[in-house]
Amino acid sequence: METLTEAEMWATAWNMPKKGGKHAEMGKEMQAQCKRAKVEEACSLSVMNFENPDSLFGSFISPIKQEMFFREYWEQKPLLVQRNDPLLAAYYQSLFQLSDLKELCSQGLYYGQDINICRCVNGKKKVLNKEGKVNYMQLKKDFDQKKATIQFHQPQRFKEELWKIQEKLECYFGSLVGSNVYITPQGSQGLPPHYDDVEVFILQLEGKKHWRLYKPTVHLAREYNVESEDRIGNPTHEFTLKPGDLLYFPRGTIHQADTPLGISYSTHVTISTYQNNSWGDFLLDAIPGLVFDSAKEDVVLRTSIPRQLLMQVDTADSTKKLSSLLRRLADRLENTRELRSSDMKKDFIMNRLPPCLGCDSDPLTPGGKLPKIDSKIRLQFRDHAIITVEPDQENSDEIRRDMVYVYHSLKNRRETHMMGREDDTTSEEGTSQTHGLRFPLSYLDALKQIWSSSTVNVKELNLISDEEKENLALSLWTECLIEVI
Repeated sequence: METLTEAEMWATAWNMPKKGGKHAEMGKEMQAQCKRAKVEEACSLSVMNFENPDSLFGSFISPIKQEMFFREYWEQKPLLVQRNDPLLAAYYQSLFQLSDLKELCSQGLYYGQDINICRCVNGKKKVLNKEGKVNYMQLKKDFDQKKATIQFHQPQRFKEELWKIQEKLECYFGSLVGSNVYITPQGSQGLPPHYDDVEVFILQLEGKKHWRLYKPTVHLAREYNVESEDRIGNPTHEFTLKPGDLLYFPRGTIHQADTPLGISYSTHVTISTYQNNSWGDFLLDAIPGLVFDSAKEDVVLRTSIPRQLLMQVDTADSTKKLSSLLRRLADRLENTRELRSSDMKKDFIMNRLPPCLGCDSDPLTPGGKLPKIDSKIRLQFRDHAIITVEPDQENSDEIRRDMVYVYHSLKNRRETHMMGREDDTTSEEGTSQTHGLRFPLSYLDALKQIWSSSTVNVKELNLISDEEKENLALSLWTECLIEVI
């Protein structure tokens, strides 16, 4: 088993050590609410850099450099960052605490949807959920007497600081970012050894957690799976996380964790991303559009398949033909400037977090000056909007023209983030709720002009008439996507 002194496998980073090293105290509740508020405010300002997505991720994995992280660890091997930094430990604790549960339960949480109660028993996950709404006293009883782990789903729906972090991480990765909080009493384990289909970042918030990692049986796994103890062998890495520590491991990494005896409880948050976000997924999304467009110009793709092909068992001859056609597509792809990937793009933009403007802020509404033909405009919330070219969704005729769609996440609901597609994308009338705009294909160059420029004059937009230029600017302004400067 490897140890933490082997630098080629682990990057274990230390800040200046806290005098006395009393990390056990971090597992206790803060003394006074006003004092805790001051600590949270102070470390919020100094620990994480929310200036932009890049700076946020840099501070998230600090002191590890981003270039080193992606060169040596991302999708390859685990990274442990151990920090002896009281300010960071206090900040982590502010993200979610055991003491938050009482107030959160009063908001109307439900078993299964918001909270799971579970224990690892004989290598299997035993779910101890009740029915309906979560009762705090019953939850506390299960935690104290049954030594059950509390799994809190998607706490960013309730905790603003996690919203801020995950919204910036979604901008950074260009992928949905979810989270779960796990609170486990001493001498207990919530989940059996398993691997996930997501890239995982563990932040230790309260107490300590003992971790064991194992060699993957499926590298970069595409699905969650439980593994038996006799199949996984001995751990390749074993360590204990304390408040302020961070752990990363790739999807497919087998892991299990428990709260050691002598530690009253452990709280950690698992932040995860890159589910179904591989090249294989991108190909599944992009190839249909490529085939459709290519078939318009390449008669070979429009020739019929052999008679009775769909009835044959042996399709060896047809696979050779398919290989030839795929090579034709590959040749065409090399000369294609734009590749349609509208489904993955739309799924991301429709289901991601909205910009974090603060819990007390009003909903986004257009503000400032109306754009006119002589106005200079600037794109807002660039990371929250995409441009796609798709067949006209509002034209049911047999011949459907291509249109330009601008989708954005400014009106997405934080309360439903990562909680399933139905509530996220369906209105009361049952129709899809996609926030955005629709333009003729002739507007594409003008939109690209706005997206690629820091500022642009409305009268210089690549459109024929001044009326079109003003209409485009006004449409984007109405959706809060541009501002007049």
